[in-house]
Amino acid sequence: MAVEQGRAGRMLGANLRALRTERGLSLSEVARRSGVAKSALSQLESGQGNPTIQTVFSLSNALRVPVSDLLTERTDPDVLLVRSGSLEVLSSEAVDLRMLRRIEPRGGVLELYDQRVRPGARQHSDGHPGLEHVVVTEGVLRVGPPEDPYELGPGDYVRLPGGRPHIYETAGEVPVVSVLLIEYPDGAGIDPSGTPH
Repeated sequence: MAVEQGRAGRMLGANLRALRTERGLSLSEVARRSGVAKSALSQLESGQGNPTIQTVFSLSNALRVPVSDLLTERTDPDVLLVRSGSLEVLSSEAVDLRMLRRIEPRGGVLELYDQRVRPGARQHSDGHPGLEHVVVTEGVLRVGPPEDPYELGPGDYVRLPGGRPHIYETAGEVPVVSVLLIEYPDGAGIDPSGTPH
C-alpha cells in the first residue's frame, strides 16, 4: 500500500526535488542513501509512482528531515482547522496515516498523525529517528518490540524509541484508531530548520 495519487504525490515529488537540490545531492546519491532505486526517485520527483510508508521513511532518513518535510506545505496561520476528509493518506500493509499537523517547538519537531491499523496484518519498522508516542482511542493495539509488544486498549498511552525495530498490529479483528505523535528532539538526526516549500 502507498501514498495516494494526486496532491500528496505531487507535493512529495516537489519536496523531494527541493530538499535534494538544497543539499546538493544527485538522484544517485539519494538512491544510495535511501536504498530506493534511482528510477523510482525520478518517477517520484515527476509526481508519478506510489511510494510506500517504508519508502517515505527511507527518504526521510536519507535526507535527515521529518516526514512532514516531504508530505506537507508548511504554513503559519493563527488558527488551523484540519478536516479529516481533506487529508491525504499514507498507507502500508497494516497502517493508514493521515498527518494532522507539523509543530516546531524550540529545539525539535513534532508530527501529529491520525493512525488507523487494519486487522490481520502487521506493520514492521526497522527504526527511524525520534520518539513515538501512541494513544489508542478504539480497539486493541500491539505496538513495540516485535518479540514482546505492548498491548494497548482505549485510553492507553506508550512512548517508544523510534530508532529500535518495532511493530504495529491489532490484537483482534477490530480496526484500531489511534493518535501517533513522532517527536524529533534537538539532536535526533533531523534538521528542524527547513524552509517552507
